Amino acid sequence: MPRIHHPEPLQPGVLLTLPSAASRHVQVLRLQPGDALTLFGDPVRGGEWHARVTTMGRQQVQVQVLAHHAVEREPARAVHLAVGMPANERMDWLIEKATELGVASVQPLVSARTVLRLTGERAAKKVAHWQAVAVAACEQCGGNRVPLVHPVLEWRDWLAHAGALADGVPGAYLSLSNGALPYAAWAQAIGPACRVVLGPEGGLTAAEEAALQAAGWQPLSLGARVLRSETAAVAALAVLTLT
Repeated sequence: MPRIHHPEPLQPGVLLTLPSAASRHVQVLRLQPGDALTLFGDPVRGGEWHARVTTMGRQQVQVQVLAHHAVEREPARAVHLAVGMPANERMDWLIEKATELGVASVQPLVSARTVLRLTGERAAKKVAHWQAVAVAACEQCGGNRVPLVHPVLEWRDWLAHAGALADGVPGAYLSLSNGALPYAAWAQAIGPACRVVLGPEGGLTAAEEAALQAAGWQPLSLGARVLRSETAAVAALAVLTLT
């Protein structure tokens, strides 16, 4: 059954005109009046709503909301990922795969070795694009909670707000240093939420790692192989969300 993101509270029996993007999606799928679909993204009840197409117009699609199903497919552990943005289309790929694996949120960072430099309107457009990538990934994979893609932050601004770990949620960063602990051991020991940081191409600098460690973040290693930044993100998430 096609899945359509609709992030507003719903009620059974309501006749609903879908937003323009959702309407286009339904039209691309060539659904017809009477066809069934699933709506997800309700911020109050979560889960999924079964619905039925009632009207297919040139510009708008109308559906009738039917029954609610309290089904969730989120991992038991909420993982918040902060990542030095990889260049080109790799950030799109990272967002898509992280969403499929159940990431709770993604914080794009401009760190010392970040090639992709985004500010102002260009940064806002990229974040909106990445949020749409996350929505599409949820429509495909069955997730009902779309991860939040935060606005792009400079490293020092992010560290000033998130670096203290004041809320008690444990944090770790991926490192190639000799003092880094095995990632899997840390993953087995933590509770229902955590934060993970990784650098862009070239990784974090020694100064960035030192600042994190001073703030209480744990340096961790994924092993002897040197992974691309987007590959490392997927590997780190898989250990935390699929086990």
